[in-house]
Amino acid sequence: MSPVVLAALESWSFEPRLALALALAALLYVRGWRRVRRQMPERFPAWRLIAFLSGLALLYAAVASPLDAFAGLLLQVHMAQHLLLMTVVPPLLLAGAPAVPLLRGLPVAVARRGLGPFLAAPELRRLGGFLSHPVVGFLAMSVATWLWHAPGPYQLALGSPFWHQVEHLCFLAGGLLFWWPVLLPWPSRRRWPEWTTPLYLLLADVQNTALAAIFVFSERVIYPIYAGVPRLGGATALDDQVTAGVLMWVPMSLAYLVPAAVITVRLLSPRGMVPREAASSAPLAVISVRRLSPRGMVPREAVSPASLAAIVLAEEPPRGPRAAGFDLLALPRLGPMLRSVATRRVLQVSMFALAAAVVADGLLGPQMSPMNLAGVLPWTYGRGSTVVALLAAGNLFCMACPFTLARDLARRLGFAEWTWPRRLRSKWLAVALLVGFFWAYEVLGLWDDPRATALLVVAYFGAALAVDTLFRGAAFCKWVCPIGQFQFVHSLASPLEVQARDSSVCAACTTHDCLRGNDRGRGCELELFLPRKAGSLDCTTCLDCVRACPHDNVGLVAALPGRELWRDPERSSLGRLSRRLDVAVLALVLVAAAVVTAAAMVEPVVRWQEALAVWFGVGERVVVSVMLVATVAVVPIIVIGGVGVVSRGLAGGDVVPRGMTGGEVSARELFCRFSLALVPLGLATWAAHFVFHLLAGWSSALPVVRRAAADVGLGILGRPDWSMPPPLLSPDALLWLEILLLDAGLLLTLYSGWRVARSYPRTSLAALLVPWTLVAVSLWAAGVWVFLQPMEMRGLMVH
Repeated sequence: MSPVVLAALESWSFEPRLALALALAALLYVRGWRRVRRQMPERFPAWRLIAFLSGLALLYAAVASPLDAFAGLLLQVHMAQHLLLMTVVPPLLLAGAPAVPLLRGLPVAVARRGLGPFLAAPELRRLGGFLSHPVVGFLAMSVATWLWHAPGPYQLALGSPFWHQVEHLCFLAGGLLFWWPVLLPWPSRRRWPEWTTPLYLLLADVQNTALAAIFVFSERVIYPIYAGVPRLGGATALDDQVTAGVLMWVPMSLAYLVPAAVITVRLLSPRGMVPREAASSAPLAVISVRRLSPRGMVPREAVSPASLAAIVLAEEPPRGPRAAGFDLLALPRLGPMLRSVATRRVLQVSMFALAAAVVADGLLGPQMSPMNLAGVLPWTYGRGSTVVALLAAGNLFCMACPFTLARDLARRLGFAEWTWPRRLRSKWLAVALLVGFFWAYEVLGLWDDPRATALLVVAYFGAALAVDTLFRGAAFCKWVCPIGQFQFVHSLASPLEVQARDSSVCAACTTHDCLRGNDRGRGCELELFLPRKAGSLDCTTCLDCVRACPHDNVGLVAALPGRELWRDPERSSLGRLSRRLDVAVLALVLVAAAVVTAAAMVEPVVRWQEALAVWFGVGERVVVSVMLVATVAVVPIIVIGGVGVVSRGLAGGDVVPRGMTGGEVSARELFCRFSLALVPLGLATWAAHFVFHLLAGWSSALPVVRRAAADVGLGILGRPDWSMPPPLLSPDALLWLEILLLDAGLLLTLYSGWRVARSYPRTSLAALLVPWTLVAVSLWAAGVWVFLQPMEMRGLMVH
C-alpha cells in the first residue's frame, strides 16, 4: 500500500466532544422524526431522515477525517474541507427540517417547561426573523468566505487549532444561514418572492467565481506556509493552489447553478406553480398556534402566527392511557427497597463503619495522606461520589448519612425537649461554618493531614449528637450541617425530588400524616409540608413522608433540573427565596468556593500566593487566609450586590413581578434570585473538580485498604502495591470532560437567569440580564482557565 494512502487511513482522529454532540443530535432527531412522522407522514418522509443523518456524518468526516489532517500540507484538501462545510453539509442538515424533530425528540417535560417559554419569547422571534433573512444569509456566507481566505486569517487558522475550529464554525454557520432561504426548512416562511431565489444563487456564484479566479490565475503562492511544507505527489505549491481554485470554481459553482436552474424551470412551468398556501408557512420562531388535527395534517385555513413551541410541543393524538412521569419509587424492585427502613439502616451503618475506619486509621495509621484511609476515602472518593450522585439522582447521599444515627439514638432515649432558637433559624450559621471549613481545608491542609481529618469526623458526630439530643426536629441537618447545606443548595439543579404524585389527593387529605407522622412513619422532621414543598432545599430524602403517607401519594419523581431556581413560590418552611438573603449568600459562597478551591490547586495561583507573602513580609498562611475569605465571601457578595444595584438602576422604576400591579422589587430581591441562578455553574465546577480527582485516583483506595487490613492482621487482602496506574481517562479526555461540565453548567445558569428576568415582564430583559450574564460568563471563564492549568494530584502518591 502506498505510504501516502496508509498515512491517510491512519490520520482519522477521534473528536469526543464533536462525536458526542453529533450522536446526541442524531438520537434526538431520530426520536423526534419518528414521532412527527406518525402525525405528518407526507411532510417527514424517510429521505429527510437520511439527509439529516448524512449531514451529521459528513460534518464529522470534514473535521476528523484525513481532510483535516492533510489541510496543512495541501491547499486543495483544505478547500475540499471548506466545500463540505459550506455547500454539502448545510443543505443536507436543512433538508431534514431539523427544528421540529429535534425539539420533539426531547423529553416532554424538558421541551414544554424548559424550552417552551424560551421559544415563545418575542426577542427570539425577532432574532429568528433577522437571521433567516436572505440578506443576512448572503452576507454571512460572503464574509466568512473572503475573510478566512485572506492570507493572514488563513495562516492563523492553520497555525492554531483554536482558530482552525473557529474557521470551521464560521463556514458551517455561514452555510446554514445562506442555504436557509433556499431550502426553507419547515416551518420556515419565504421572505422574498420565489423568483428572487435564482438571482440569490447566481449572485453567490459570482462572488465564488471571483475568489476562485484569484487562486487559478495568480502567479505567486498566496499562502507562504504551503511553500515550506513537504510536497506530496511531486506537485508544486503553485500547482496545488491552481487545483484548489478549480475545486472552488467548478463544484461550488455547480452547487449554486444547478438549484438555480431547477427553480427557474419550475417557475416557468405552468404545472410547477406552487399554491400560495403551500409556499407560506411560519418562520422558525413564528408558526401556527393551532394544535395538530387528529391525523396530524396542517389545516388549509389561515392561521395567526405564534411561537414555535405551539406546534413542536403540541400533544400527540391519544393512543391509550397516558404514562405518568418517571418515579424512582415506582420501579418494581428498586422502589420497595428504597422505601424500606431496613435499606436506609444498612446504608447508614455501612457509612458509619467507613467513618469509624477513617477515624481509626487517621489517628493510629501512618500520617502520610496517600497511605491513610483518612487521606483517600473522604477527599477522593467521598467528594467525587457525592457530586456524581447529585448530578444523577439528586440529594440521595443524605439518605445514607451516618450522622443522623445520633438523632435516632436521641429519639429512642427520649431526649430532645427543646426547640431550636428562633434567632438561629436561618442559614447564617451554616454559611459561617462553610467558610470556616474552606479556610481550614486550604490553610491547615486538611486533605494532607489524616489526624486532623479524623478529628473533624469525630467533631462532626459530636456536634450532631449534641444538637439532636437537645433540640427537637432535625435541627442539625437543617440549620447547622455544612455538608447538608452543600447537598441542599446543589440539589436544586438535580433531576429527582421528593414530591406528591397527585396534588388533588393532597388537597383532599385532612390528616397530613406526611408532616405529622403516624404509626407507619414519623413524618417530616424538617417541617416540609408536601403540598407546599418546592424542590429539594432542606430535604434529606429520608423518605419518612413516603412511609407515613396513608394514600401512597409520595414519590421520588423526575423534575426539570434547575426549575426551582427561577420559580419563586411560597415554600414550606422557608417561604419565598427572593426574601431569604441567607439562602442567597449560602448559594453564592458555594459557587465562589467551587472556583476558588479548584484555583488553589494550580501552579500560577500558588506562585502568586508565595509572591504576595514575600511582598508583604507575612507568612504564606496569612496570605492564603485573606485571599480565601475575600474570594469566597467578601468579594462575591460585594460584586453581586453591586450588580443587583446596577440592574435595578438600569431597569428604572418599573420592576414589578409577574402577576403583581405594585410593589416594585428591590436590589436585594434581584440579588437573591440571580444568586440562586448561579447554582448550576457552581455545581458544574465542583463536579469538574471532584470528578477529576475521582478518575485520576480511581485505584488509590486499594493499596490503602490492603495496608490498613494488614495492620490489623488481615493479610488475606494481599500486600499493597503503591505504583499508581494511569487515570481512567487520558489527560485530554479529562480536560474535555471538565470543560463539558462547565459548559453545561453555564448554559443552565444562563437559562435560569433568563427565566428569572422574564418573571418581570414590564422590565427590559437586557437591563436585568446583561449584568448577571457578565458575572456568569466571568465565573465560567475563570473555571476554564483553572482547569487548563496543571492541577496538583492531592492525596495521591504522585503529584
